[in-house]
Amino acid sequence: MSEACRHLQDIHTRGANGDGCEECLKTGDSWVHLRVCMVCGHVGCCDDSKNRHAGRHFHATGHPIIRSKEPGETWGWCYVDQLFYDPI
Repeated sequence: MSEACRHLQDIHTRGANGDGCEECLKTGDSWVHLRVCMVCGHVGCCDDSKNRHAGRHFHATGHPIIRSKEPGETWGWCYVDQLFYDPI
């Protein structure tokens, strides 16, 4: 990750709270791709999904770091600094 990102210290978990978007599962909605909050483990749908729950989680909580939950994807993202990082 770039030296410009100062949020790596906010990572507290690598585990996900579940296997699907937490909010979409409650409402019966669908999603496109999943993202995991690296602060609390919240699983939300990506910005290509109609509900954008991962981004909404960031705005509601201020948790800046996510990673992809998609098989074969190994990237992460900092919402604040708008930078990709390698969570491995």
